[in-house]
Amino acid sequence: MGLRKADLKQFFSPKSIAIVGVPRKDYRFGGLSYLGKFKEYGFPGRLYPINPNATEILGFKVYPDLSSLPEVPDLAIICVAARHVPEILEECARIGLRHIHILSSGFKEMGTEEGDTLEQRVTAISNENGLLVIGPNCMGPYSPSGRLTPWGAIPGMSGPLGIISQSGGLAQRLTEYTCSLGVGVEKAVSIGNTAVLSAVDYLEFMARDEKVRVIAMYLESIKDGARLFHLAKEVSQEKPIILWKGGETEVGASTAASHTGGMAGEMKIWEAFCRQTGVVLVRSMDEWVDAIMAFSFLNAPTGKGVFLIGGGGGNSVSNSDLCIRDGLDIPPLSEPTMEWLQRGGPAAGSIFGNPLDMWQTFFDPEYLTELLHMAYKDPCVGMIIVDRLIIRKAFHMPESLDPNPQLIEFLKKEGHLKPTVITVDSDGGDLDLASKGTVMRAEFCRAKIPAYPSLQRAARALIHLHRYHLHFTGL
Repeated sequence: MGLRKADLKQFFSPKSIAIVGVPRKDYRFGGLSYLGKFKEYGFPGRLYPINPNATEILGFKVYPDLSSLPEVPDLAIICVAARHVPEILEECARIGLRHIHILSSGFKEMGTEEGDTLEQRVTAISNENGLLVIGPNCMGPYSPSGRLTPWGAIPGMSGPLGIISQSGGLAQRLTEYTCSLGVGVEKAVSIGNTAVLSAVDYLEFMARDEKVRVIAMYLESIKDGARLFHLAKEVSQEKPIILWKGGETEVGASTAASHTGGMAGEMKIWEAFCRQTGVVLVRSMDEWVDAIMAFSFLNAPTGKGVFLIGGGGGNSVSNSDLCIRDGLDIPPLSEPTMEWLQRGGPAAGSIFGNPLDMWQTFFDPEYLTELLHMAYKDPCVGMIIVDRLIIRKAFHMPESLDPNPQLIEFLKKEGHLKPTVITVDSDGGDLDLASKGTVMRAEFCRAKIPAYPSLQRAARALIHLHRYHLHFTGL
């Protein structure tokens, strides 16, 4: 299509928006809810609701059609029944409105002849008139920096992340999830059936966006695999692409066909695609978010050797197994580090080495930060996982000063030396423990220090980080 950067930029920074199909009542997902969310967050531009049977909705003047507007808006959001969409697109073409988001469903994803025909008409009208169309059957653009947030985390948080998703629900959940952990979104787009603009068009656009440093993609199908392959291989060298491929199983692929009307393709092909391009492949929402957090906050590791800092003999054994099964190493520490440990730590109840079982690391921030200084100088250590405990009766733990603020300040200054992440184990049925764990984890994450609810999730995020940098730099 030969898109220029400016072609898609207007989707994320419109100064005026027409919403076609805003009912006076019935506040369901659609035109009225979009108008309400724009109003709630204070969209700074001009909003034009379209309804031929109303004069005012939510305090906004209502217009009967696009042709009666006082200006050609930067963006039109179409929320009418699918059968009316082609005539709206023709009106857009007549008035010179090029940027269009079709929220409406009822097209190819229906698996009917009527749906297929309607989508073919959308494609034909758009291509004939040079219209840029997001969708149909999708939630469209999202950008907190422009207060363009009719869905997702509201008001949201600006940050390094760009999101391209064939699922509106997963895109919405991702913006909420990452926002709660301190990872902001620069631009997100729910792309639906991709009748006109493809996932590759959005990837090309975000690759050129200097504010986007990490790209998250959820794809169920792709129309131009060769173009995606070459572009992803090029983009991945500068910006990590973290891909969640939907339709991995036979049942999932069948569901994908009824979701966005596309064929999912064999998973072995996608795995080979990721190996050859350096794209990071994940398989769940948690793994997606965990990898996003690692790539957003951490520098490249110096190797795949991990230093495990925590307490508990059983934990040390099981955590080592988890890391090694995921492809990480648990190397012996260097002689200077071991000498320092044996000289400065209590011998009783401790296991010196890697993993390190020493309860002093939980309560003594001065000791822990000095230990981290040693680890950052240790050539055997490429990455570090630091376990934190929640004070509770089960561990016979006295109330004491919270050591985490001092650790956070240290890591904000020194943590860039080697990737350092936190684990906060608070899973289970104890609601008080879960609540405290969520709060503790958020304290670290909002300071741009990745914190995970289990060592297994931390290890998986770190192996993704290591393999990506190994692919492009050889470390």
